[in-house]
Amino acid sequence: MLTITQTLHDQIVAHSRADHPDEACGVVAGPAGTDRPERFIPMLNAARSPTFYEFDSADLLKLYREMDDRDEEPVIVYHSHTATEAYPSRTDVTYANEPGAHYVLVSTADTDDAGPFQFRSFRIVDGEITEEDVQVVDAY
Repeated sequence: MLTITQTLHDQIVAHSRADHPDEACGVVAGPAGTDRPERFIPMLNAARSPTFYEFDSADLLKLYREMDDRDEEPVIVYHSHTATEAYPSRTDVTYANEPGAHYVLVSTADTDDAGPFQFRSFRIVDGEITEEDVQVVDAY
């Protein structure tokens, strides 16, 4: 199960809506070994595409060095789907290279500023997709 604060949840949704019609993407880092998302890190979708996201390789290298220096790891890797449901595509599965991360997808298809939207979390390990419950809390 993914446990996430309301603030982080809302930041992910806001980023997804702000980048629409392009897919948004980012990471939520947390202390290594805790599985606790804490630091919201919106990233630029280098592909600038409504159907695909790609982290800029230089930005990603910088992020991983920064997380290493802070003894953090990517707890959540998120992105949005702008025209389909919040479920990992074959491309998403191919690029899922963090077996310990929660892969959060937000669908902004058929939404406006007030909603509705889908917010779902998955584990993706060795090509296997497993959906998990999401618990939104006020604080940890």
